[in-house]
Amino acid sequence: MRKVLTVLAMLMAQPLAAQDATTAPGGTLRVLDKITGRTHDLELRNGETGTVGLLAVTMMECRFPTGNRTGDAFALLSIVYNNEPDPVFRGWMIASAPALNALDHQRYDVWALRCSSE
Repeated sequence: MRKVLTVLAMLMAQPLAAQDATTAPGGTLRVLDKITGRTHDLELRNGETGTVGLLAVTMMECRFPTGNRTGDAFALLSIVYNNEPDPVFRGWMIASAPALNALDHQRYDVWALRCSSE
């Protein structure tokens, strides 16, 4: 029994294998203007910038689990407010967990919806 527990402990201590991801040509983001209550969907290609009000959102990359295009989207974004020199957000957003790494802004919410197929 002790050997079994030792082997289980060793297996559990091993890092999990990383999930393979495929880069899509772009993706869809949703932007909520908290003042007006309106939502806007931005369909952007990688490297493209879209604007909603005073917000400029650049999608640098969109990834999805290999073999599961409809699976979770991971979007690498840079978000600038009112042409400020520094972005208010720069990082990965995950479609299934938008609060994990969210834009912290008084007027806008942004979250990833899906990666595009073309």
